[in-house]
Amino acid sequence: MALISSQPRSNSDSAPAEGGLSPAYTSALASLTVLFFMMGFITCLNDILIPYLKGLFTLSYAKVNLVNFCFFGAYLVMGVPAGQLVKRLGYKRGMLVGFLIAALGCLLFYPAAESRTFGLFLGALFVLATGIVTLQVAGNPYVSILGPAHTASSRLTLTQAFNSLATTIAPFLGSVLILSHLPDLKTLSPAQAASLDVTSVQYLYLAIAAVLVFISIVLSFLKLPHIAHEPAPAGDTQRAWHYRHLLLGLVGIFTYVGAEVAIGSHIVSYLNQPEVMNMPTQDAGVQVAFYWGGAMVGRFLGIGVLRKLKPGLVLAFNAIGAIVLVLISVNTSGSVAMWSLLAVGLMNSIMFPVIFTLAVDGLGRHTEDASGLLSAAIVGGAIIPPLFGLIADSQSGGGGVHALRLAFILPVLCYVYIVWYGLRGSRRVAA
Repeated sequence: MALISSQPRSNSDSAPAEGGLSPAYTSALASLTVLFFMMGFITCLNDILIPYLKGLFTLSYAKVNLVNFCFFGAYLVMGVPAGQLVKRLGYKRGMLVGFLIAALGCLLFYPAAESRTFGLFLGALFVLATGIVTLQVAGNPYVSILGPAHTASSRLTLTQAFNSLATTIAPFLGSVLILSHLPDLKTLSPAQAASLDVTSVQYLYLAIAAVLVFISIVLSFLKLPHIAHEPAPAGDTQRAWHYRHLLLGLVGIFTYVGAEVAIGSHIVSYLNQPEVMNMPTQDAGVQVAFYWGGAMVGRFLGIGVLRKLKPGLVLAFNAIGAIVLVLISVNTSGSVAMWSLLAVGLMNSIMFPVIFTLAVDGLGRHTEDASGLLSAAIVGGAIIPPLFGLIADSQSGGGGVHALRLAFILPVLCYVYIVWYGLRGSRRVAA
């Protein structure tokens, strides 16, 4: 797989050897794993914030879901501008700006909690997400072109594995630091909500802001290999969106993120149903870690697999596996229904890095613009989960397992598209 049509040029004296990475490139890749870890950790904390804010402001499920809408909506609003910013500043400076914007968003949590204003929390989340979007736009393509093209999917899968490690750790840490201070939501009165301690949220996000600033300072001193693309030929009018496999890849990212978030957001409700596991809410919440942990395991395994097999075939295989597991879950009960759904996380593992690298394959100087467009497509996490909920609510008042089971047809359809993209849609066609 050739990642770029005109080979990137590096001002580093240690160019990568064929089939491997030079020491300079290896150290750069190692430093980027910290970036992906922090992105995963911050994003997954939203799953902890949602029940906390629901209790703090006594919100309905519809209103508290504005958390996901604002966070993932930032990808749509800021994805393309972030791509232009990275194109102007370069990958390293783009990452630095992303860390600082994310740190600012974390700092805004302090006045939001102090004033107990839900709107300020949403504003802080949007700023925080803007920083994450910038980090995504700068980090993903940089990892992709940081070495031989045929191992791009493997490298991005490696960094995404550390992202999944963070999403596995964050729920446990967030539960101890935040949810342990939250009374039972079923018996929480408005008076109790008004007296809830908000310092745990303030201190946690202040600590995250400090870590982000520290990472940005360290990154500013690191000498990352500079990679530039060949300039556009005279009279060239091609743009990133002229490439068919990129446009189809946008739909692939949209459907993947939407399916992953829709399933992850409803695991607790699904396992809570008597017909499935009749599991208490707190115990069901612990099981969610297996869903995200499966993605972590799959990504570490995928590092080697993607070096030996064609990424498109691996993508299609995993998507077929996800379809089979979801169908098994919705047609069974008990532990089979639970573990088959949790195992979908394992199938999700390599989808994002593979779709991303297939979509930017051969784009050369358009890579930064393409990365911004692909990041904007992550807005699927703000659109497909609410549609999932609408399907569930439209059946039996949204109160039974059959309603949830019907709603799972939506992520199944998403995975069907991903199968097609891996086999056919990702093929490069001349612009």
